[in-house]
Amino acid sequence: MANWNDTDQRQGFGSVPRAGDAVARQETFDAGLRKHMLSIYNYMTSGILLTAVVALLTARSGLALTFASGPLMWIVALSPLAIVFAMSFGANRFSRTTLQMMFWGFATLMGLSMSTIFLVFTGESIAATFFATAGAFAGLSLFGYTTKKNLQGFGTFLVMGVIGLLIAMVINIFLQSSIMALAISFIGVLIFAGLTAYDTQRLKMEYQYLRGTEFAGKAVIMGALSLYLDFINMFQFLLSFMGNRE
Repeated sequence: MANWNDTDQRQGFGSVPRAGDAVARQETFDAGLRKHMLSIYNYMTSGILLTAVVALLTARSGLALTFASGPLMWIVALSPLAIVFAMSFGANRFSRTTLQMMFWGFATLMGLSMSTIFLVFTGESIAATFFATAGAFAGLSLFGYTTKKNLQGFGTFLVMGVIGLLIAMVINIFLQSSIMALAISFIGVLIFAGLTAYDTQRLKMEYQYLRGTEFAGKAVIMGALSLYLDFINMFQFLLSFMGNRE
């Protein structure tokens, strides 16, 4: 005679997913995501601090004057841009170690370039603007990380805004309009504030596709570069409002 109780046990064994397994998988994913994002923030913060230290030491040594005009000004100004393009288009070809070296080189060159702001603005106003930017960045990044609203639809709009901003800045080089410069700074703050939240959410969402892949380590450096650029640009545009000139 068939033992129906045994049959039921055999059919039920392993056929129904246990809630504990799903919870464990989610906890593992969340822990990995936190580690991934923390690595990005550590790289970004270290890069910004390196830039700040280099800029301050260069200004105090008097070398900032050599970067304020002449051929060196263009070399120092354009070299970081060249590194950004190289990292962006060559991330798949470069090793993680190479990307790290390029990131630190980029942060150092940015420090040399930004040392000239100490020739224009007071140290107190630069420091105040830096900390104000840090506070705004932290709040915006936290919003991007925690919000349930999908911000990815704003990506194209924000990128178009950056392009329009660059065109306006080039035009104002010839016009030298103070009103237009003020408008550019105001719009620039808004655009890079939006990009801070957008990039944070983008990096968070990308983790589910990158975890466990060879590119995951490179993605940390590239993510740090994105957030670094958001911070630095927001700082520079905000300095136009908060900075007291020498």
